Amino acid sequence: MDELRVHYPARFTWAQLKTFVNSGDLGLLKRDKKLQARYDQCNIGIKEQYGSVIDYLLSYRLQWGKPDTLSLLTSSMALDDQPVAATEKGGREHNPIPEYFKADIPFNSELICIIRNDWPYSVPPEIEHSLIWSRVPVFHPTLIPPAIEARIQQDGLCGFTGSTDSIESLPSLESCLPALAEWGITMDNLVRSPSGNEVEETMVKNTGKEVREFVKRRWKENQWETAWFVNPPRLQSIRGLAHVHVFARRKTAEEEAAWGP
Repeated sequence: MDELRVHYPARFTWAQLKTFVNSGDLGLLKRDKKLQARYDQCNIGIKEQYGSVIDYLLSYRLQWGKPDTLSLLTSSMALDDQPVAATEKGGREHNPIPEYFKADIPFNSELICIIRNDWPYSVPPEIEHSLIWSRVPVFHPTLIPPAIEARIQQDGLCGFTGSTDSIESLPSLESCLPALAEWGITMDNLVRSPSGNEVEETMVKNTGKEVREFVKRRWKENQWETAWFVNPPRLQSIRGLAHVHVFARRKTAEEEAAWGP
């Protein structure tokens, strides 16, 4: 963490990150360019040793159903504080494998692995960038009505939990774009779908329900504020293995008290 702070200081504020997530173009979320270069170089070595990044993840990095013990980035959510689903208290239950990612998947299920992102996006030091890796798909035809399929394939999914302010109170996208100047991002080259009608917006929200409810279970809303997203295929650097990004901010004691139990 100290190395990240010293050599790769955050380019974006928490408010800017939330604006980018809410913008409709998840491509606005970036790593520091120097860290991205190191990530790309590291992947070359991984492919030489393991054959592919997916083989590396499956055979080494992802400890399915277990806490992440390999990350050099620690979480303020201590192992003893991590929430435990009711079905986990007596050990794993051998339930049928669901067709897609479900909100009630036990945290110690061998279908998922929750880790810190070893190569986090350019987030403030108080923001934890985690990944929920899943052996079952997040995008599934059962969840995506045909009317919004093209939109989901282009834009992905996103949402917020534990928010202490409204979406309307976020800074405007135009005011945040100067932070992306070195990437050449302007209002003219955004890749996003136009807003849909009320029915379509409800469909999009429902498509993300399983992920949203899982995030609320894992990062309790009285303790955490999160912005989560699932990149569309066009932005996925590791295709073929479903995963959800979660930016999580631990709330202050005052915020917890104001939220309530």
